Amino acid sequence: MFEAEVDGLRELKLAKAIRVPEILGCGIENGESFLELERFAFDRPTAETERQLGERLAELHRYTADRFGWFRDNTIGPTPQVNAWSDDWVSFFREQRLEFQLDLAAANGYSADVSKPGQKLSSKLADLFIGYEPDASLLHGDLWGGNWGSVNGEPVIFDPAVYYGDRESDIAMTMLFGGFGKAFYAAYEKSWPMAAGHERRLKLYQLYHVLNHLNLFGRSYLARARQLLNDLI
Repeated sequence: MFEAEVDGLRELKLAKAIRVPEILGCGIENGESFLELERFAFDRPTAETERQLGERLAELHRYTADRFGWFRDNTIGPTPQVNAWSDDWVSFFREQRLEFQLDLAAANGYSADVSKPGQKLSSKLADLFIGYEPDASLLHGDLWGGNWGSVNGEPVIFDPAVYYGDRESDIAMTMLFGGFGKAFYAAYEKSWPMAAGHERRLKLYQLYHVLNHLNLFGRSYLARARQLLNDLI
C-alpha cells in the first residue's frame, strides 16, 4: 500500500500541476512498514487557495495517457483497486470499479439490496456515455476534503489512489463529502468546462466510493448506495 502511494505521488509530480509532499522514506523497519512524507503546517484555506486548486486540478487532468488504468494496482482506502490497462473507459469502469465493488457487496451480504440492481446498471452502463468520450486524465483518485490542504496559501494534495481515467470522477468525489467551495468549482469550470451529461455520470462515480464505504464501514452507507442506484437506473 505504501509503495503504491509513493508511486502515485511521483506520478502526480510528473504533471507539474499541483504540489504534493516530498517522499522522505518508505520501507520496513523492525518488522513494521513505514512511509515518511514531508511535513506541512496547514493554514486555513481561502477562496484564493480554492481558486488555485480548481485551476491546478484542471491542469493535472490535462496530463493524459493513451489508455485507461495505470502500470500497477493500488488501494482505495484499504480496499484493493485494480488498474489493468484498457482501451475502453466504459469496460474499465464496469469491470474494475463498479463490478469489483458489487462483488464485494455480495460477499458482505448486500446482494439483494445492491448487487442485483447494480448488475442491471452495469448492463446499461454505456448509455451514460453516449456522445461522450473521456480523455485518460491523470487522477488523484480519492479527492475528498481530507486529502488536500493549504500551505502558505498554496494548495497541496496527498493520499492519492492514482490512475488514468475520466476527470469527472475526481470532481464527483469532491462533491461527495464536502470540503470544496464555490471558488474551486468556478475556477475548474472556467479552466476546463464539464461536458454535457456530467450530472448523471457524477452520480455513477460517487456510487463507486459509496459502495466502497459500504463494504468498509457497513450499513450506514446502504441507503445512499440504493438511492444512487435507483437514480442511475
